[in-house]
Amino acid sequence: METSRRKFIKSVGSVAALSSISHVAKPFSIIKSLAISPNDKIRIATIGMGIQGHYDTKAALKNEGIEFVAAADLYTGRLERVKQTFGNDMFVTRDYREILQRKDIDAVLIVTPDHWHDKITIDALQAGKHVYCEKPMVQAINEGMPVINAWKKSGKTMQVGSQRISGSVFQEAKRMIAAGDIGSINYVESNSDRFSAIGAWNYSIPTDASKTTVDWDTFLKDTAKMPFDANRFFRWRNYKNYGTGVAGDLFVHLITGVHYVVDSKGPNRIFASGGLRYWKEGRDVPDVMVAILDYPKAATHEEFQMVLRVNFANAGTINNNTRIIGTEGQIDFSGNGLTLSKKKLPKAPGFGNYDSYFTFSDAQQKEFEKEYNARFSEADRKAEPIKEVKFTPEAGSDEHANHFGNFFENIRKGSQGTIEDPIFGFRAAAPVLACNESYFQKKAINWDPVAMRKI
Repeated sequence: METSRRKFIKSVGSVAALSSISHVAKPFSIIKSLAISPNDKIRIATIGMGIQGHYDTKAALKNEGIEFVAAADLYTGRLERVKQTFGNDMFVTRDYREILQRKDIDAVLIVTPDHWHDKITIDALQAGKHVYCEKPMVQAINEGMPVINAWKKSGKTMQVGSQRISGSVFQEAKRMIAAGDIGSINYVESNSDRFSAIGAWNYSIPTDASKTTVDWDTFLKDTAKMPFDANRFFRWRNYKNYGTGVAGDLFVHLITGVHYVVDSKGPNRIFASGGLRYWKEGRDVPDVMVAILDYPKAATHEEFQMVLRVNFANAGTINNNTRIIGTEGQIDFSGNGLTLSKKKLPKAPGFGNYDSYFTFSDAQQKEFEKEYNARFSEADRKAEPIKEVKFTPEAGSDEHANHFGNFFENIRKGSQGTIEDPIFGFRAAAPVLACNESYFQKKAINWDPVAMRKI
């Protein structure tokens, strides 16, 4: 990544062709409820109407009293799609600054490629908007504190978009761990396998993609200038200049979830390894990665290790699962629920079988048994029965809508205390970004999870 990539941007560049597609219009909502006072309405705009932009917008609108007012995107075709999906009266623009200037917009959803997160977030907060920013909160570690400082200064509500922690599954896991159901955590592992072109981010590219329909110069931001490349624009996750690779797309969800259920501030040492094994069509981020994160002892948990793995070229058995393992059991996340397996060792260690006992002399074996029997009762020698508890969320439960619900609730309360505020969001993002630094620099990264800085 070029050292100039993080320089402050004084201009977002050309906004040509705005006159043909941008106009001021009255707010439009796909939700109409007479039970909500006009003063309770929260008017939102989405900046970045790609795949996740559509999913986020629709999840936000599942909450009462939300109006979708405007949208911005650098591809004209997506702005046309916004009108087709949400109504011809929608205000759309290729210049996100036009959205920030509008007084009728209360909050913005920032769902752009990762390299734009910090800039638009800070601009939005300074413009007096509440902010929902997709994960990871920033693309580079040195962007984290400026975003946090802008949020604190603004007094506005901000939510980072890793929505799984707003679901009942992770909330139940948090309750189980706090209750001591699996004892002291010592190990966490998670596997993410895929074997498809779309799963590997090779998304469809429209046939009209060109410098006429795409504001390419603005997309590049402060990265290296180059001729228009539809692959880089529509498949931006494949390039380290614009995205954060498998770590930023997948590991961040897992780290966010673990931090939430364990109540952890993060690891102090991160190492990642992997490579580009299959998808060699021009991308410059790995399609296979394994990361090891060491978590130090804290007031809320003992020392533990987390191992994360992703494989975008797994032609074998796809086995996506996450396990949090403790000294008395484990929580296994799979499908849309979890399974708690509670298992506790007996007090007596036992002897025999593959053990040194048979190497003792006859006399020593008798003496050993005598002492063992005196020390351990029959009860000490019996393990507790294995207990298994399955948890499945209620039908219709929607963690994505809930995550937005928490955001909107705090906006209405005038609170900055969301479930995933920028401090929490950065503590989840920084280890992810450290995974990428470790991979490209081929070394371990040391991190202070309390002070939120590299050491």
